[in-house]
Amino acid sequence: MQLATDRMIAEKDSGIGWMTFNNPERRNALSIEMRHAILEIYADFAADEAVRVIVMKGAGGKAFVSGADISQFENERNTEQQRRAYTELSERVNEALTTMEKPVIAMINGFCLGGGLGTALTADFRIAADDAQFGIPAARMGLGYPFRGLKALIDVVGPAYAKEIMFTARRFSAEEALRIGLVNRVVPVAELDDTVRGIAAGIAENAPLTVRASKAIIGEALKDVDMRDMALCARLAEACMASEDFKEGRRAFMEKRKPAFVGR
Repeated sequence: MQLATDRMIAEKDSGIGWMTFNNPERRNALSIEMRHAILEIYADFAADEAVRVIVMKGAGGKAFVSGADISQFENERNTEQQRRAYTELSERVNEALTTMEKPVIAMINGFCLGGGLGTALTADFRIAADDAQFGIPAARMGLGYPFRGLKALIDVVGPAYAKEIMFTARRFSAEEALRIGLVNRVVPVAELDDTVRGIAAGIAENAPLTVRASKAIIGEALKDVDMRDMALCARLAEACMASEDFKEGRRAFMEKRKPAFVGR
């Protein structure tokens, strides 16, 4: 797809949608142009039935995303009107990232800091290289973190580790991140690409309706009891049972072959 900026790259291959943060000279810091492009990419991936899983990654080998592009703050976040517009754009991007119905993997190497960690937390799970570094330096800059961002952090690591991350503003190694549940897996740098490709390819081969239903129902389970949409959960589960893919899965099992799921 044609984007207005070359600082974001969108590619599709064998059921996988690859979204690359391409600002390596600034360690993939998120500029305003990149945020607009994220909205375009996610809308395209969501609408394309051929895309069954999404991978987010950073270009250049030095960073996933190192945070917001601070070089733009003076000109783009200086006045109240600019700050309001920036906040509205950030909220739109966060909404797009967190409401994606398809599974999303964050492929992380190098720096994953501030807004970069916030972006990684919108993924369903995170695979990190052993050179990755994580942190939120807000306390070193006097920034206030919104409820939504802190809630996402708490949901992944719990309140005690969320407080340590926020209060100390220090960087956590990949092994520390694994220990506290911030990432799902840590692999050597040289194995990161193959590992993520293998996981994504496996997901892309699975039944799309089941994968999406699982993501949605797990999301409902994380809500307060009185906020859960149990009717939605029932509909999603029933749709899987009534699908052509369920029939295909049964036939493939009986015939001892790999199923060919079509998402219907």
